[in-house]
Amino acid sequence: YADRPVFRVGGMNILSLQDRPISEWNAVVKRIEDLCLVIPALIFFFPILLVVAVLIKIDSRGGIFFIQERFGFNNKIIKIYKFRSMYTEMSDSKGTHQTEQNDPRITRVGRFIRRTSIDELPQLVNVLIGSMSVVGPRPHPTGMQADGKLLHEVLVQYASRHRVKPGITGWAQCHGYLGEASTIEKALKRVEYDLYYIENWSVYLDFVTIIKTLILLIKGRGNAF
Repeated sequence: YADRPVFRVGGMNILSLQDRPISEWNAVVKRIEDLCLVIPALIFFFPILLVVAVLIKIDSRGGIFFIQERFGFNNKIIKIYKFRSMYTEMSDSKGTHQTEQNDPRITRVGRFIRRTSIDELPQLVNVLIGSMSVVGPRPHPTGMQADGKLLHEVLVQYASRHRVKPGITGWAQCHGYLGEASTIEKALKRVEYDLYYIENWSVYLDFVTIIKTLILLIKGRGNAF
């Protein structure tokens, strides 16, 4: 810890073990980047948002949106917005039961919008209000588990991924780690990619992530249900 900064707080010397990775001017640059991306995206996707909202309402009873509590920056609980893709009475607000192939909880419209990631588009609003970024570690539900255990209980570095704002897409997702993460091995691999992104952040890395994500979406989401 010889290279870590020491601060004096209340008459005590405090050793900083971990900094906020994207801070000061970098944080300003990333916020400007987010707004430059999300405002045109909201305008462009607005007709799609309206059509999907109508289809969801016609397809099954319940609301248009699914609002879920997830971990945000600094472990703060945030509410993320998605199009509802499950039957209302079968929705899992804590995210304890991850989706599986041919999951009976998913509606007909839900299968399409999940496969194409259209269900994630309302999170553009999360970016606009500042609780998320376009690129960052994906926010996980508070009850998400791997091998029957909560992720923060089995992964030592899990909380480190919350040192930045969560994103609509991330370095792990553009490398194919999306959908269910039912085992500790799968979850660990995601965390490894998230930490790489956090420690190596740049505007260039963000745009590489976006391009890789778009290519993956065109090819098909594969293991996402």
